[in-house]
Amino acid sequence: MTILIEQPELSTMAEAHQERIDEQMRNELVLDGGFPLPKPLSEDGFKAPQINSYGRSFRNYHGESARQKSVEEFYKLQHTNQTYEFAKKMRAEYGKLNKAEMGIWECCELLEGIVDASDPDLEESQIQHAFQSAEAARKDYPNEDWLHLTALIHDLGKVLLLPNFGELPQWAVVGDSFPLGCAFDEANTHHKYFKNNPDNNNPAYNTKNGIYTEGCGLDNVIMSWGHDEYMYLVAKGNSNNLPPVALFIIRYHSFHPLFQTGAYKHLYREEDVENLKWLHIFHKYDLYSKSNVLIDVEKVKPYYLSLIEKYFPSKLKW
Repeated sequence: MTILIEQPELSTMAEAHQERIDEQMRNELVLDGGFPLPKPLSEDGFKAPQINSYGRSFRNYHGESARQKSVEEFYKLQHTNQTYEFAKKMRAEYGKLNKAEMGIWECCELLEGIVDASDPDLEESQIQHAFQSAEAARKDYPNEDWLHLTALIHDLGKVLLLPNFGELPQWAVVGDSFPLGCAFDEANTHHKYFKNNPDNNNPAYNTKNGIYTEGCGLDNVIMSWGHDEYMYLVAKGNSNNLPPVALFIIRYHSFHPLFQTGAYKHLYREEDVENLKWLHIFHKYDLYSKSNVLIDVEKVKPYYLSLIEKYFPSKLKW
């Protein structure tokens, strides 16, 4: 007997709990500078589906399908190889922003041939995921264009999989992100595989606080290396007009234990708590918009080109 019989039921309960949290967050949202954000449209907004395109609950990592097994193998590799020293090395190397010079739209087009091996909910190209996320956010918040653009660009760091950007292995680019330099919280997906990580046996890194102090703030924490951190470095290292919370979303959108279970709370500071409200909202569009119903990219392209022009220079260093 397997747990598959009850898994969808448990996942549905978790999703319902997440929806209640999201609603509470929406009632409290305030944009940088103290301006309130309007609530999502009640009738024409984005409706989150209950099941993914495979007919299963979202983020179900414990089934027996070939896709779920390959995803588990991915996490085994990721949890074994993502160490504090590796992440620091990658951050120093890619923080130079010397891999390419191109515009945001050019980078979007590079996502066409990229598929995320860590994702149990989608096998479409990442350019479809980008537009699905952006259009879902646009339905709920039609006047908040910064959020639409943040959704569009949040995964552009996955170009790290391409030859011109180092052709890094999937475990060094995609998947959930997590802090390094402190104990691996059990809320992390497939936590059991951290037993093979050298940091797990390092007394400097395997305690609750590790090398950090309580309340140090997430921006002082070294995260596992991947597309989130790279795109954050790109956005931060080039001029842009996005609100600071947009960069927070880009940097931590794969840090699922942070906003799903409240793990690593001891590292938060007040600013993180406020930004986390926005991350909860963004999570809905990043996760539940994944579908095999494709967006007509050419149809929406003019709108997103206008946002790119508004918020970014024509060329960025990558």
